[in-house]
Amino acid sequence: MPTVQTQMRTEVLEIPVAAERLLSNGGDAVRRAADAVRARDPQFMVSVARGSSDHVATYLKYASELLLATPIASIGPSIASIYGRKLKLDRSVCLSVSQSGKSPDIVEMARMAREGGALSIAMTNHTDSPLAQVADHTLNLHAGPEISVAATKTFVNSAIAGIWFLAECADDDDLRRAIFDLPSKLEIAVQLDWPEVRAALGGRNSIFCLGRGPACAISNEAALKFKETCQIHAESYSSAEVLHGPVSIVDGGFPVIGLASKDEAEPPLAKVADEIATKGASVFATSNMVDRATQLDTIRTGHALTDPISLIATFYSMVERVAESRGINPDAPRHLKKVTETV
Repeated sequence: MPTVQTQMRTEVLEIPVAAERLLSNGGDAVRRAADAVRARDPQFMVSVARGSSDHVATYLKYASELLLATPIASIGPSIASIYGRKLKLDRSVCLSVSQSGKSPDIVEMARMAREGGALSIAMTNHTDSPLAQVADHTLNLHAGPEISVAATKTFVNSAIAGIWFLAECADDDDLRRAIFDLPSKLEIAVQLDWPEVRAALGGRNSIFCLGRGPACAISNEAALKFKETCQIHAESYSSAEVLHGPVSIVDGGFPVIGLASKDEAEPPLAKVADEIATKGASVFATSNMVDRATQLDTIRTGHALTDPISLIATFYSMVERVAESRGINPDAPRHLKKVTETV
């Protein structure tokens, strides 16, 4: 065990408190934004984000399409900032996600979307940021200061703010109940750290992360965190795609982690996890439906759309341990800084 707790570990353990703070203080802004969306009755939405924030946007894309039947398309910020183009976004909603709210390309894209006719909603931890200033509505993440370079509690609070906003748009009581029960679930989730996965990684420097549906976003975030905190080459795939080529590089002991929510995508993901295990890989899955892969302890949240939030909380706990075991400081990954401002 490390003698000094990393800042990343401290912030992972703060996730339940940060979630409770958001749920206690963010309701008015979330409901106002949802009321505005219902009044707009959008034919589609667009998202603007990069990095971990873009993984939140992917999660919200699946959630919106499942809950509201409203598609969300990701727009490349460079369309506005580099290419100077304007898009036709009448009757749409633009969701921009940025922890700092400072990156010039995200701000410029959100500004262009609003000028193009979109209702602009910003999700940020800094309500006085440039991004908030170009939005019609701002959802404060209420995550508190996050010092470690690796985003953890801001990712979780972004996901909670976004799914709460969509639950209000859909007026879904079951989902609302699951959201407000998240702090108690996350208290347990952050205490798990998947020692089976940590042992299998050993000296390995490559891993596949799998997901499907909303859990694809969590797979994407997991792969990014393996890279930035552990210097492990990780690739994220839909479980529907990994057998179409990528599986060719799997050899004996190759680590694979499948991240499954309790939804319709769980059985096919479990089947793929078992098939990869037959090829000699060390496969782990957050599912009790696997036979050959190893089942990981998972905290279910009472709703398929909130399960991904519990999954990523446990993953963060695990990946911090992996970094520590490799002698890497996850608070200050090489070549990285906390806020990346791209043009």
